[in-house]
Amino acid sequence: NNHFCHSFLVDQSCSPFCFRYVSVSGYQQANVVILPNHLANDFEAFCRKNPAPLPLLYRSQSGETACPPLARHADIRTDISQYYVYEEGCLVNRVSKQQTEHHGQWADMVCFYLGCSFGFEGRLKKAGVPVRNVEQGTNVSMYRTAVPCIPAGVFSCPLVTTMRPIPAGMLNAAVEVTYLNPLAHGAPVHIGDPALLGIQDLSKPDYGERVELQPGDVTVFWACGVTAIEAILSSKPSLAFSHAPGCMFLTDIPDSSPSSLIPPPSEGVDSPSTDHNLELIPLCFLVSHNPLLYSLASQRAVAKIRQLETIIGEDPGQRGIRALFVQDELLRSCLALSHAFSVAITTGFPTHYMHSPPDETDGPPGAIAMATMLLSLGKQVTLVTDRRALEMNRAIIDEAVRTGVLKTAIPLITFEDSGPDSALHFLCHHGDPSKPRYDHLVAIERSGRAGDGNYYNMRGINIKHLVDPIDNLFIAAKDLPGITTTGIGDGGNELGMGKLKEKVTTLMPNGGLIACVVPADYAITAGVSNWGGYAVACGLYLLHTCPSHQRYRKRGLVYLWYIFRRTAMFTLSVSLCLSLLQEESILSTLVRFGIRSGKTGHLAMEVDGLTFHPTHSDIITRLLEVTLGSTTPNL
Repeated sequence: NNHFCHSFLVDQSCSPFCFRYVSVSGYQQANVVILPNHLANDFEAFCRKNPAPLPLLYRSQSGETACPPLARHADIRTDISQYYVYEEGCLVNRVSKQQTEHHGQWADMVCFYLGCSFGFEGRLKKAGVPVRNVEQGTNVSMYRTAVPCIPAGVFSCPLVTTMRPIPAGMLNAAVEVTYLNPLAHGAPVHIGDPALLGIQDLSKPDYGERVELQPGDVTVFWACGVTAIEAILSSKPSLAFSHAPGCMFLTDIPDSSPSSLIPPPSEGVDSPSTDHNLELIPLCFLVSHNPLLYSLASQRAVAKIRQLETIIGEDPGQRGIRALFVQDELLRSCLALSHAFSVAITTGFPTHYMHSPPDETDGPPGAIAMATMLLSLGKQVTLVTDRRALEMNRAIIDEAVRTGVLKTAIPLITFEDSGPDSALHFLCHHGDPSKPRYDHLVAIERSGRAGDGNYYNMRGINIKHLVDPIDNLFIAAKDLPGITTTGIGDGGNELGMGKLKEKVTTLMPNGGLIACVVPADYAITAGVSNWGGYAVACGLYLLHTCPSHQRYRKRGLVYLWYIFRRTAMFTLSVSLCLSLLQEESILSTLVRFGIRSGKTGHLAMEVDGLTFHPTHSDIITRLLEVTLGSTTPNL
């Protein structure tokens, strides 16, 4: 392979896993694993199940030393500058290309050529994205993670990632460039805090060399072909070979060749067009500061969620809610919830203090829609309510289960402020901040604390005597790593709307008095708060059926896309947690329990003075049209 002769230098002073990398621009590179023939099928299956770290470029025949699809006149016995030799899963030797004592043992060996992230570095530079390891003249940093690959046969090991520091303002460019190179590991599998991958010390890479971050850089992790070395170490074959990390097989294929830019299968389409796949290029969004976490979603999914956000921002009740709108709060909340494992939801606004019960019909339907969707995605969900409303809400949940709106009862609990550490002990096991019970809190149409410590309805009436201090949970969560929060409201006096306090104070009626001062990380505003809950349920559906997002969530360790797509689309399309029949049933149940419309106090099928038909039914129909593409009669 005549491109290869001056590509790499061995630094003899380095550890066995450390080689000095000298950039080769213009050609695709490959990781190499050489295994006994009887393990070849297992390893190929392992590659297919873990396509991000192990994108299979070519599998040789037994004993084949050439590689016709990748390089002319290649001989794998000599075309890598340093090989590793393994016996019984132990690294026993490093062999240079001049050494030939193992050649006689290769007759029964099969060579696997796997894509390499060095193949996209030239494209990053062309896009103006700095490549720090090249700038610093080092090999890239590679880390063994705590993320298990999907096993196949005898092969099972942790995922290995490369890390490249990327300036925060260039993350989208880096994601797009690498997404378009799936055979060079594709888009990142993690952006943000290394500890979320189980990496405790960036200064000590398991392979390669340390790469220094510059001010403003974010750590970005790509799946790495060195995962194959971990597979050899764990499976313990009697004899195996690999390239030494950093010493790659150089192909004859230019990195600009169309064969290196094969977009992955698309959402719901078997043979996608180029334009269609461009809609699937991921966009990058900051989800959390503590710990630092970014997430990815396709341009198509993002566009649809923004459509949902526009729909729920309509204001038929003319409450002036548009003035509080902040773009992408819905999107960021949905992304955070998608990454969550355990969610606590609270609702309840006792605006009708003269009635019993004093609650309104806005809030519970949206809370139940979110809870049901989250449960269908395999997340734990808990509802938090006031003590005065505990039995009533338990009866409502039981009725929802009886009528089929809910498949199972949702745990219902209360919070009591019994001391300065009450919120901490509620949110975390044994009050330990490193062991949170919940990683996301959602408040929907929940009374929020004003600047004077009281709770007000929109008319400025103090209803503090009817409200438990659940706000304290949101206040405590701000200082607890790993817990994010969402507030959904339609007036500015709801829990979480403190993020928009200045706007509420200035622009909303009685804003100076009623404005909630307790913020959430994401403040979703809607013409009616229930609509915000419906939109969250729809947004979660869109993310669950977005391959770009699911690939990122699963660290690139996924089965063939068509299997995922069929199962996901079928199971969720038949159990989507939002429908006209369900929402009409929930509202009917609330009315039977004496819960009234917020604006008028009517004991009728309305929310905030707007009747279910045609106003709320129309909003639900339009949300479903965006989410599913069309509606069906049973919706």
